[in-house]
Parts: sequence; C-alpha cells; structure tokens
Amino acid sequence: MTGIRVFVNERPVDLPAASSLHAAVAALDPALAEALAGGRAHATDGVGRPIGLSDPVFPGAIIRVVVSARPPR
Repeated sequence: MTGIRVFVNERPVDLPAASSLHAAVAALDPALAEALAGGRAHATDGVGRPIGLSDPVFPGAIIRVVVSARPPR
C-alpha cells in the first residue's frame, strides 16, 4: 500500500492513499477530529475553501482545522 503525506495545521501526517479528511485529522489529533465531526470545528484547504469530512485528501494537501467558539447549529 502506498502512503501519502498531507499537512494538517502545518504538521505533517502520513496516511494510506485515498484517505479522507476525517482520517487525516484523526491521525493528528482524535479530539480535533471529534470536534470537526460534531460541528464545533471546520476545515479548509490551503486557500480557504471548505472541505467536507468525507472528502479525499491528496499528497501534499494543506488542511487547516479551526475550532469555533460558537456552538454548532
């Protein structure tokens, strides 16, 4: 199986190919992935476009996850 490296909040994360955004965040920080899944955080790509939990990540992807101070809607 070939792996890929992505960057979550500026930290490198090595994953299996065809991993999802959720898997990438969970590999770095399970609590952050839980906040993302619960709507208490949101994720964007390197230029600020929103990314969904099940969206696939690609080699070299830059992912930014921000925890919101506001309660989920």
